Amino acid sequence: MKKDTYIFGIETSCDETAAAIVKNGTEIVANVVSSQIESHKRFGGVVPEIASRHHVEQIIAVFQETLEQAGLTFKDMDAIAVTKGPGLVGALLIGVNAAKAIAFAHQLPLIGVHHIAGHIYANRLVKEMAFPLLSLVVSGGHTEIVYMAEHGSFKVIGETRDDAAGEAYDKVARTLHLPYPGGPHIDRLAAAGEDTYGLPRVRLEEGSYDFSFSGLKSAVINTVHNAQQRGEELVPENLAASFQASVVEVLTEKTIRAAKEYCVEQVLLAGGVAANEGLRASLEKAFSDMPATELVIPPLSLCTDNAAMIAAAGTILFEQGKKDGMDMNGHPGLDIETF
Repeated sequence: MKKDTYIFGIETSCDETAAAIVKNGTEIVANVVSSQIESHKRFGGVVPEIASRHHVEQIIAVFQETLEQAGLTFKDMDAIAVTKGPGLVGALLIGVNAAKAIAFAHQLPLIGVHHIAGHIYANRLVKEMAFPLLSLVVSGGHTEIVYMAEHGSFKVIGETRDDAAGEAYDKVARTLHLPYPGGPHIDRLAAAGEDTYGLPRVRLEEGSYDFSFSGLKSAVINTVHNAQQRGEELVPENLAASFQASVVEVLTEKTIRAAKEYCVEQVLLAGGVAANEGLRASLEKAFSDMPATELVIPPLSLCTDNAAMIAAAGTILFEQGKKDGMDMNGHPGLDIETF
């Protein structure tokens, strides 16, 4: 019988200190996340230095809790997988150096994982991947459509040219005086409103799978400022619904078109904004008319940053015989096509 594979995953790319153990790349044995949202909320966004300090303070406790949940030790692990980029360089270095210390102490292979590859592989913890596939990655810093012909192969066919969708959500939320992180608050407001403000849909040139949300963000800000100057009262629910409708329509439209052009078996939703109910509902409705293409959406717990996704992606690299040396560093601008 084939021996079970246990990968210990570490994620510290931004403001979550996370560790997890995944069995055979598909089964979560333990998954622990220590969030820093309360610490950053008063600043309206993530402060890199504070994030790094919190990682230092929390990482050992998170490791211990993960092992206790699993009832395992590092001696039971086959490899250590860690996010090596992209992300905040100080935050990345905490996880990378902790991973190197564990790998060295226990003589385990060290595997550096691309953060976005992790988000994509979060879906494998829900459903086995079927190739070829597309992944719509929508997070705070990334909006991309990624084509995969096989495990470990990534081709970006569309990406944001300015603000990522998550960045636009946070900036619009600040304009509406909503707390950080803004995405969930916009989503909740939008559910109670209607698309009445006629905000633009930015599709770029014909045939492009790229995205642009900077103009939409500016349109919302201008709408708010113009209303203030005229003494008019805005309906926050309707403005949120109008903004979200614009974002979701473009994301869904381009994903559907790409899925048809590339004749994929699956479309995976990935990234923090994958938790957005409006986006999930729009994609589910659109793909209900495409029975030949399976839509896979991870549960909310696997949309935001976590280490189970890093261990899942790390399992593939481990099986492919890929590993890193003790000279591995954090790479804040790591390219998913070349990592």
